[in-house]
Amino acid sequence: MTRAQTTPTPTRVGPGPTTFSPGGIGESVRRPDGVPKVTGEFEFSSDMRLDGMLWGATLRSPHPSARIWSMDLSRAEAMPGVRAVLTHEDVPGRKVYGMETPDQPVLAWDRVRYQGEPVALVAADHPETAKRALGSIRVDYEVLDVVSSAEEALAEGAPELHPSGNLLRHVRIRHGDAEAAEARAEVVVRGEYEIGMQDQAFLGPESGLAVPDGRGGVDLYVATQWLHVDQDQLAESLGLPHDMVRLTLSGVGGAFGGREDLSMQVHACMLALHTERPVKIVYDREESFYGHVHRHPCKMRYEHGATRSGELVYVRASLVLDGGAYASSSTAVVANAARFACGPYRVPNAVLDAYVAYTNNPPCGAMRGFGAVQTCFGYESQMDKLAEKLGMDPIELRLRNAMKEGTRLPTGQKIEGPAPVAELLEKLREMPLPEGPGGGTRDLRELPGGVSNTTHGEGVVRGVGYAVGFKNVGFSEGFDDYSTARVRLSVTDDGPLVEVHTAAAEVGQGLVTVEAQIARTELGVEKVSVLPADTRVGSSGSSSASRQTYMTGGAVKLACEAIRRRLFETVAERHGEDPEGLALENGSVVSDGRFVVALDEILGAEPIEETVVHRHVETFPLDEDGQGDADVTYAFSAHRAVVDVDVELGLVRVVELATAQDVGKALNPQAVEGQIEGGTAQGLGLALLEEIQVRDGRVLNASFTDYLLPTILDMPPVRTEILELADPGAPYGLRGVGEPPNISTPPAVVAALRDATGRELPRMPVRPEALVGIADGPPRRRPQPGSAGYGTLGSLEERRDQ
Repeated sequence: MTRAQTTPTPTRVGPGPTTFSPGGIGESVRRPDGVPKVTGEFEFSSDMRLDGMLWGATLRSPHPSARIWSMDLSRAEAMPGVRAVLTHEDVPGRKVYGMETPDQPVLAWDRVRYQGEPVALVAADHPETAKRALGSIRVDYEVLDVVSSAEEALAEGAPELHPSGNLLRHVRIRHGDAEAAEARAEVVVRGEYEIGMQDQAFLGPESGLAVPDGRGGVDLYVATQWLHVDQDQLAESLGLPHDMVRLTLSGVGGAFGGREDLSMQVHACMLALHTERPVKIVYDREESFYGHVHRHPCKMRYEHGATRSGELVYVRASLVLDGGAYASSSTAVVANAARFACGPYRVPNAVLDAYVAYTNNPPCGAMRGFGAVQTCFGYESQMDKLAEKLGMDPIELRLRNAMKEGTRLPTGQKIEGPAPVAELLEKLREMPLPEGPGGGTRDLRELPGGVSNTTHGEGVVRGVGYAVGFKNVGFSEGFDDYSTARVRLSVTDDGPLVEVHTAAAEVGQGLVTVEAQIARTELGVEKVSVLPADTRVGSSGSSSASRQTYMTGGAVKLACEAIRRRLFETVAERHGEDPEGLALENGSVVSDGRFVVALDEILGAEPIEETVVHRHVETFPLDEDGQGDADVTYAFSAHRAVVDVDVELGLVRVVELATAQDVGKALNPQAVEGQIEGGTAQGLGLALLEEIQVRDGRVLNASFTDYLLPTILDMPPVRTEILELADPGAPYGLRGVGEPPNISTPPAVVAALRDATGRELPRMPVRPEALVGIADGPPRRRPQPGSAGYGTLGSLEERRDQ
């Protein structure tokens, strides 16, 4: 079967190459994939099919920790319609993979380290046949003891899960002289905090189609976040040269970090090469929970020392992250947690230790916020506790310590460019609070519990909470972070056309729209086509770390600038114009508004093409004391949450979420608002609902029935204030947008719950029993019936006056 017979048409984002709405940088341009997604016409990776394709399926371990003694494949191999049954013995190349540390087996051979670990593969004519074949495989397991927490893993005498031990990385940061500072601290607050395991919960489960090319190579059409790192790992495990493993991005149904690691990619390719037929793998929802990494659970111990006037003197913190069974990106996540452990504040002295350990829990890795989400809950809880002890308004305390341009982080790195922490907090403070309810009967939809009619407001109290967070943009610690863009300017029968080709993954964030806006702005051409992302062009890095618009957008901008220079040099040579005075407008070259020549005339049949690599400023690894310029730049956000809590039933209604965020430059303002609202919703889920329940290494709620997500009925109005304070080193001055709203939302919601209930609430997500005292100690203050705000839900101004 030849490649020409089997290769499907690559998925395009949007209905075609010339359907981008008019508009350049700074305009709200309509996304070309919007209408197809709403109408159901968009082709996701799970929709792909080819004549004669097989269906792949994966046998997974039912045990979180076990030794494999034998496997009997005979019944599966003899089943009609089954075309292949593969084990670790069939892996043609390297038998392990991993983004940073190659420690995860393609297929387990001697032991399994988490429930759901892949053990064998089947390819069959029909998906149900493949599933029946999996059920006929017999595996002889010896069940082993489970290491179920990071603390247990790091304890003396714990079973070693990997030859290197259970400690994956310890990041140590020492800044200033904390021991001397302790003597100067007049007020000290301590706290222990915990965050559960959150799932990315993307709607499109893992899927892809592997197509053998008839010459020993393979084409993979897949939903992923990083085509080239997938290619690198696939080539190693398949034992093939890179140019024989080609990847094309297919329609992605959400990502949020959960598609950075391999899932079905190598399995589909192995089956396709073995059977010499196209093989499609699509996970169901339960398998998806086992098939990708999750957010790291984290336990944190904090100690903050301050003067009586509220200036921070020192911070001590110990952070322990559960990395699960394999490394994934844990070493980078724990470094982020350590670097951002003190928050966006001036902290002259710090002692910070962050650890990540192997356990027999599901592997954890990248998820929106990448280490900064966990620590923001810790340090913002501490700031509220400190404000309460000082008798100070929580915003005033934050303003008193807010970092600004020139502040040095605990790593010693100096903040270059705007650090608008105070501005964001002031914006929130200026926003009017939502009105409290008036008299008369309350609409049940406005009460905690909603139309379930569980309360009529008798025990309902309103609370307000604030939080501010920050995070790096791009990859750090000396990683060679770059992005490649190829741009081609040509003339067609319909006029000038710009084609943009990158390997950057469009995962729903609207990147292809921004690429078209940049090309249109830089080259003054209306018709722009963004080609499908694939490995025929150089790497664009991962669609993570809020980096793609900065990095790939920057690469597209540079490539357009290179084309413009060549074009102007040609015009100058032929028409005697000064190239410095030329510009592009509406498909023509102009000079001070004067028409010089049309693009189609100057280009003729010879298109201009440029391929450019964009790199950001150099970063450096941390030294043994955690010092070094590890980051490129930073993004900041702040949230205010207003909640109603039924303190008798533990029910919550979020009344409003307000947010302020500095985006540097809003390239597409409507898309920026969408990113902020989406991240806010995901943060709300972490605060109140979302947690993978793991007991003794076993996942208890691997479905959207039991893993609870916010719905439209849970989401309140979101009031947004966008600041555009240009980053001096970024293309157009932009900052990453996607992650910050997910960082500051959860602690703001929990702070509002504390304000309403008076309880400590040291753990997220907050469960109903914690709000009514079953899972928490006595409240610091308990609202009393008849007080302002209790039952009648008086105005916030009345409550604060008391």
